Amino acid sequence: QGPISGVNKEIAVLQCHGDCDPLVPLRFGSLTVEKLKSMINPANVTFRTYSGMMHSSCIEEMMDVKQFIDKHLPPID
Repeated sequence: QGPISGVNKEIAVLQCHGDCDPLVPLRFGSLTVEKLKSMINPANVTFRTYSGMMHSSCIEEMMDVKQFIDKHLPPID
């Protein structure tokens, strides 16, 4: 554990969480995203919640992940 500096402070983060997760309560996700925002550029942190989603995934989440990857990673040739 050390300070985040340089280019790492500008890293883009997508955090996803279901609002019905019985293993990791939504409150923990909210606390985590606030901690991330205090460590890196908060404008680069995106927190998405999904209604009715438990400790799993859903099509909406996978579409958000795809859009995030398309936006932040170079295309594969």
